[in-house]
Amino acid sequence: MYGMVNKALQSLITQEHGEEAWESIKNEASVGVHHFVSNDGYPDEVTYKLLRAACKLLNEDSTELLFSFGRHWVLNTARLEYGHLLSSGGMDLRSFLLYLPNLHTRIKLIFPHLVPPHFTCTEVQEHSLRLHYRSHREGLAPFVTGLLDGLGELYGTPVRVQHEAVRGMASDHDVFYVEWDTPAA
Repeated sequence: MYGMVNKALQSLITQEHGEEAWESIKNEASVGVHHFVSNDGYPDEVTYKLLRAACKLLNEDSTELLFSFGRHWVLNTARLEYGHLLSSGGMDLRSFLLYLPNLHTRIKLIFPHLVPPHFTCTEVQEHSLRLHYRSHREGLAPFVTGLLDGLGELYGTPVRVQHEAVRGMASDHDVFYVEWDTPAA
């Protein structure tokens, strides 16, 4: 994964638990990187080790941590550092979700070695759709749920997400039923 992912995790941890907690997590994970560089690639295992250490030291369930990380990614990292890419996705939640399959194509222009997940929207209605998520990385479905929740907040649109199909449990990918209300005026 690119360093921007690990930097975002560091941002979440330090905002909620302080710099000392982050240093303890790095030590627990045996990650000796002093500063992650956004545009540099790091083995996926570094991120997974940091997440496992954070769960252990913060006594937090991995599903909860990944959900929080997904929200943080949208509301902090993506909005503040990649706002131009977010704004290119549309003026409302529905437009953004329909654009989501194309977003990583644009991101690959900035990060050419990125191996992104693949999103597909089906059964698109005025206030709902099914989002299909495929990735070579395992265990990140709660992160996607957090992303969707964060996008709902970003667009001022209450969103409900049901994880209908779980990768590995009679499905080769995750499927989320996403439903939203009309944004408040």
